[in-house]
Amino acid sequence: MEYILTHYWSELIQGLGYTLLSSVIALVFSTIIGTMFAIFEVLPSRTMRIIGRVYIEIFRNIPLLVIAMFFYVIIPMYVAKIDGFTAGTIGLTIYTSSFIAETVRAGIQSVDPGQMEGAHANGMTYWQAMSKIVLPQAFKIIIPPLGNQFINLVKNSSVLAFVAGFDLMYQANSIASLSLDTINSYVVVGVFYLIITLPLSYYMRHLEKKLAN
Repeated sequence: MEYILTHYWSELIQGLGYTLLSSVIALVFSTIIGTMFAIFEVLPSRTMRIIGRVYIEIFRNIPLLVIAMFFYVIIPMYVAKIDGFTAGTIGLTIYTSSFIAETVRAGIQSVDPGQMEGAHANGMTYWQAMSKIVLPQAFKIIIPPLGNQFINLVKNSSVLAFVAGFDLMYQANSIASLSLDTINSYVVVGVFYLIITLPLSYYMRHLEKKLAN
């Protein structure tokens, strides 16, 4: 293990950087997109509800690797050339957003409908009530499952290894083939993933307890 750390430290740090960057980008955009489609699912408009449901059901039930490979192989062939990091991050964002959408929808529907009615009675529009009254309460309710989605997102970022995304898993494969030390290569990278996910996991538990008080 010491040999892997000393001889391939720069590759590991590069992989860590790409993993964190992809995770942060996907975290931000999947939360935005997921929230948008969650709202679609609870709108009075039947058409918008169908659009939201179709998006969620499609991307929640297609494997992440298939989505990433679509952007890595098909999009460059017919639309525009994108690198593996971009393709993997887009795939990760879309895949995660479908799960976040379901989580946020459940949170919205768990808020007392009287909150929306009260907001309307006080002159608020639907969107004002949703953004200022309903969504803040919904996000407080869904902190635990949303935190799990974020942790899963970091772990799922390993899909970048399959599209030459230069993430931690990609570097693990490369180091294992160069050093011929497969076990320690993956053990070291596993520790790097723990360094990312364990603090996030403990923070989410702390936040959950704080919000419960």
